[in-house]
Amino acid sequence: MNNSVLKKNLGITTAISIVVGCVIGSGIFFKPQAIYSATHGAPGLGLIAWIITGIVSICGALTFAEIAIMFPRTGGIVTYLKEAFGETIGFLAGWIQVLVFYPAMISALAVAFSNQLSLFLKTDQYIIVIAIGCIIILAGMNSLGSKPAGRLQIIFTVSKLIPIVLLIIFGFIKGQNDAPLFSPMIGKDINTVVVLGQLMVSVLFAFEGWTGVGAIAGELKNPGKDLPRAIIGGVSIIMAIYLIINIAYLKVIPASSLAFLKAPAAAVAIKLFGNIGGKIIAVGIMISVFGACNGFLMSGSRVAFAMAQEETLPFSSYLSKLNKDKVPFYSIFLVALIGIIYSISGQFNLLTDLAVFSSWLFYTLTFIAVIKLRKDKSFIKREYKVPFYPIIPLIAVISGLFVVINQLFLSGIRSTVLSFASLGVLLLGYLYYKHFN
Repeated sequence: MNNSVLKKNLGITTAISIVVGCVIGSGIFFKPQAIYSATHGAPGLGLIAWIITGIVSICGALTFAEIAIMFPRTGGIVTYLKEAFGETIGFLAGWIQVLVFYPAMISALAVAFSNQLSLFLKTDQYIIVIAIGCIIILAGMNSLGSKPAGRLQIIFTVSKLIPIVLLIIFGFIKGQNDAPLFSPMIGKDINTVVVLGQLMVSVLFAFEGWTGVGAIAGELKNPGKDLPRAIIGGVSIIMAIYLIINIAYLKVIPASSLAFLKAPAAAVAIKLFGNIGGKIIAVGIMISVFGACNGFLMSGSRVAFAMAQEETLPFSSYLSKLNKDKVPFYSIFLVALIGIIYSISGQFNLLTDLAVFSSWLFYTLTFIAVIKLRKDKSFIKREYKVPFYPIIPLIAVISGLFVVINQLFLSGIRSTVLSFASLGVLLLGYLYYKHFN
């Protein structure tokens, strides 16, 4: 039934928890290794990358909030780009989110969850099976209704902060590494601009997910008030947490050592608390990743639902239906099924690289849309306007272009292949839309 209406039963606490819950997943626990290996063990540029990328994300969030509050309807970026650039661009944004971005993020997080659980099982033979099981369980939970899923998200968000807080507190108290935090800035014989681009791509994965709350705007009790607060407040909290915990890491283990550790958070915990600390952090990481996976599944299924309501996706008559608990049952399981297929690869980094490029293509277009709509639809009343216009939107646009170009041409063969594969999916979507719509 295409006239189905989602219940408006999500408040500001759930909205912020979805932003924080989606973003704080696995990046903060795994990305320090990639960052400090790229700087050849130098801490300075690594910390600066967290700061710069945090500022970029806040500029993006400030910009994003304006268009999100103008059109507070379920669907997020799909809705915004339709208003700014027309039906085709809006459709392609939803197409890439449903087929690539959300399933890639869900599968990557499920694989990360499985990798952590394998430490307790003392075998990695069941990584793919566990990842698939994780997605199936979350799909079942989400089918019970948005309110239970939202409450579950709050629990995961609170739970995941516990190990982070412990690492921060005891890292500062017991850390004995007094080496300078910003010296050396970068290793020898490294191009600073190129490496900074690589670092930003890595860190942006750790910040990924802050737009997810826009996709559930239609279920917020008071979107005009709660949506900008959720986006801006959530990203600001995340930036502070990331910077502080990275300093705590460096107070325990130097960057030159973190560069060679695949599980830096667990290594820091072991040094602080002994072997039991590593297990505690592993449990915390699993909770964190599980919660992030839940947030992406909630948001991604709403994008599929919104598109199906407009009958632009295959099998829209099913995908637009709500079950007795007023949630898009078929859309949830579509996104989950694609995520299951992706998780068969078992490749965390490959899946995250795929997700980052596909998302920032349309984030950048969304930032441009804010500027375009200021001219084209100046008559629309704006309950919120991005401050310091047009400086902040331009920072967001330039940063987005930098990320896209870096992924296409400067980050190595794998990133280039994955990026052009995403463009291939976009081309298929364009051909489908023109033929069937």
